[in-house]
Amino acid sequence: MGEIVAICISGRKGTAKKPVESALLIEGHGFENDAHAGNWHRQVSLIALERIEDFRSRGATAPFGCFGENLVARGIDFAALPPGTRLACGKVLLELTQIGKECHTRCRIFHSMGECIMPTQGVFAKVLRGGRVRTGDSLDVVTAC
Repeated sequence: MGEIVAICISGRKGTAKKPVESALLIEGHGFENDAHAGNWHRQVSLIALERIEDFRSRGATAPFGCFGENLVARGIDFAALPPGTRLACGKVLLELTQIGKECHTRCRIFHSMGECIMPTQGVFAKVLRGGRVRTGDSLDVVTAC
């Protein structure tokens, strides 16, 4: 079982996401008012708190949202889960669609650290069933392929 420790959204692409206490996930779309939401396979991005903490321990300044992630959760190694895995948070249901992504431009974090963890540790999901999520909510792996 995992726990959501940060929810981050941004109104424009190319800007860091900012933490919010709660946000609405819309079925087949992603987070309400998030620039990366839409009718595609990367509606929501997730990363494990443990991966961010490890990166920070190596000297990185990495506030929540700086990787472009929507959800940060402790207790789930997202990058170890295969696409098709489903995650539940209350009535919300997500399905992992992609592990990592190619960075087409080097971000601020890459320039300061020489690496970025989102391409290997970040995952993406689509929203199968929407609803409101809040920091502190449980996030559970309900099926793993």
